[in-house]
Amino acid sequence: MVPGMTDDYLARIGNLIRDARKHRGWTQQQLADTLATSQSAVNRIERGHQNLSLEMLARIGEALDSEIVSLGAGPTHLRVTGPTTLSGSIDVKSSKNAGVALLCASLLNRGRTTLRRVARIEEVNRLLEVLASMGVQTRWLNEDNDLEIIPPAELDLDRIDEEAARRTRSIIMFLGPLMHLQDVFELPYAGGCDLGTRTVEPHMAALRPFGLEVKATEGSYHATVNRAVSPTRPIVLTERGDTVTENALLAAARHDGVTVIRNASPNYMVQDLCFYLVKLGVRIDGIGTTTLTVHGVREIDVDVDYAPSEDPIEAMSLLAAAIVTDSEITIRRVPIEFLEIELALLEEMGFRYERSEEYVAANEHTRLVDLNTRHSDLHSPIDKIHPMPFPGLNIDNLPFFAVIAAVAEGQTLLHDWVYENRAIYLTELTKLGASVKLLDPHRVMIEGPTRWSGTEMICPPALRPAVVILLAMLASKGTSVLRSVYVINRGYEDLATRLNALGASIETFRDI
Repeated sequence: MVPGMTDDYLARIGNLIRDARKHRGWTQQQLADTLATSQSAVNRIERGHQNLSLEMLARIGEALDSEIVSLGAGPTHLRVTGPTTLSGSIDVKSSKNAGVALLCASLLNRGRTTLRRVARIEEVNRLLEVLASMGVQTRWLNEDNDLEIIPPAELDLDRIDEEAARRTRSIIMFLGPLMHLQDVFELPYAGGCDLGTRTVEPHMAALRPFGLEVKATEGSYHATVNRAVSPTRPIVLTERGDTVTENALLAAARHDGVTVIRNASPNYMVQDLCFYLVKLGVRIDGIGTTTLTVHGVREIDVDVDYAPSEDPIEAMSLLAAAIVTDSEITIRRVPIEFLEIELALLEEMGFRYERSEEYVAANEHTRLVDLNTRHSDLHSPIDKIHPMPFPGLNIDNLPFFAVIAAVAEGQTLLHDWVYENRAIYLTELTKLGASVKLLDPHRVMIEGPTRWSGTEMICPPALRPAVVILLAMLASKGTSVLRSVYVINRGYEDLATRLNALGASIETFRDI
């Protein structure tokens, strides 16, 4: 047992391990199998009834890909001194979700792909490790994060970096490109993605019309391709998912024929993928709508240069930072067409801001504006706040309305109908002084305004709620500590440093 580890501390560690396991999508048995122990032992650990050695803590952290319970050099924490008033200007970085999709899509091309201003986040790093292990040459070209990708004459899937592949949720988007290159192949995947579950079966339904059949064994997708099979009618997606639409596009891009995809996601990362595929010579009708008609080409061998557009979720994060601290800042390069609903709702709540004339992103399509935030007295909206597929309020932006509602006068109901447990993490705001009541796993009632007060907290294992906690800490009186912020680093590049450039006081530190 680690010296000084009290029963209370064991219970806290157990809760962290349980949350990290659920965030990965594993059962207790799957974690037990990875650790070569029993399910009952994992159950005792999660209930805080099991003594733990440093070695076991490190093994659990590695298995769950979570700094929350890893040791090594010690997890990264943030110390925030507030309350903060931000000032100055900041540019929105490129879309992380588009960057991930474009890395997968580069496998369609025999030529060189150059991607501009790619987000240097952990998810991208993992994909680069996987690509390199298959023989793809990748290199960062400069400090602007331009990335060059050169495929080999033939991919070597036998040498794929299994550990890196299991640590990225994006590996499933390799299915669409790889089915054009090999008739039989295997892909490792993280546990919890069994076929038939909500996250994976829609992909299979979208790819079967192209002749792809996938069997999942313990930890691997076994894929076989029947070249005699091709779509005979439109592919109708039962769920308008972003990655499912992307996988269908990747399969259709090199299918020698016309593919119609209905109920397709028209979201920002899907549009970026479409614009890239067009540069590869693939004709796509209906970009930005829910019906895509793809005129595929059998071979793609072109040198292409593409700049993914800016990230609307990061833009919303920065907007929320300004609102919760009641700060006047300039947020530049905001992809306005993917934030119009959010801004309309904020206006209804009393938010004041100015926007520039629209201009075009480097991808030559996405509309951008600069926003100047102004002091605002917010009140709760008339109706509940709930997300919808694009062009509705973005599902990933909903958590930011929790911290915004907490500074508004009145009661606000948030309905997070997509995710089973994400709303629960928003109740963590109560530790900083907010009034957040959980009505059920999908709905929270928030009453403001809030008198924020600093405290020490463990970072939630879900990305957006974790950032929401950090933003609330900016407005909190005194010193706050947010422990184990690895999950934030998976989705944001240098967020603390960039907020500090606006006047925040955020210190990064480790215990060890």
